[in-house]
Amino acid sequence: SIYRGISLGTSVTTAQWTAISNGTFENLYIGDYWTISSVVWRIMAFDYYLNVGDTNCTTHHVTIVPDTSLYIAQMNDTNIVTGAYAGSKMRTTNLEQAKTTINNAFGSAHILNHRVLLANAVSGAAATGWAWYDSTVELLTEHQVYGARAWGAPANNGYGVASQDGQLPGFALRHDLIHNRENWWLQDVVSATNFAFVRSDGFAYGGNASYSLGVRPAFSIIG
Repeated sequence: SIYRGISLGTSVTTAQWTAISNGTFENLYIGDYWTISSVVWRIMAFDYYLNVGDTNCTTHHVTIVPDTSLYIAQMNDTNIVTGAYAGSKMRTTNLEQAKTTINNAFGSAHILNHRVLLANAVSGAAATGWAWYDSTVELLTEHQVYGARAWGAPANNGYGVASQDGQLPGFALRHDLIHNRENWWLQDVVSATNFAFVRSDGFAYGGNASYSLGVRPAFSIIG
């Protein structure tokens, strides 16, 4: 729970990869960041997914969120939430640009592939079904950002906290990292037409799935 927030340079060093791999995280702190291709990639948690998953995650890792959205995109082409987040066009197609950017910045071999529980069915205004999926890069949940449900429908809680269970320490220690004056998408289903997003003025909100809003995903690196 120590926020340092210093620059770690423009690439991950050999010593830093080793510190991540062996789980000591030596000279790495919450809030520290790398600036790669003009993007600030900030450390938000250590071993967030350790011992999580239907297949156990046993690899030490550092979870990173960029300070700003990488681009804008839609959750779906129309105002539907069918298939929830797992079945959305965002996850099936529109995250590919983010994955390419992240792989280019850190190297695909250094991106944690783990199992995460995601909503994949909706009834009315709430997600009602979920399953385990392979995961590398994902939108954040309301729980990871705010530490609690905000606009996400109550039935979402079962998947929202199951494998993404709690606020990322970086957001807990510096709330201004949540409120970056951008509109950016979150995973949670809000209604029959809306997904959750962080509004530019700091308001937790929900918006039509066809809106083009910021893609500010989370991912984890390994040694």
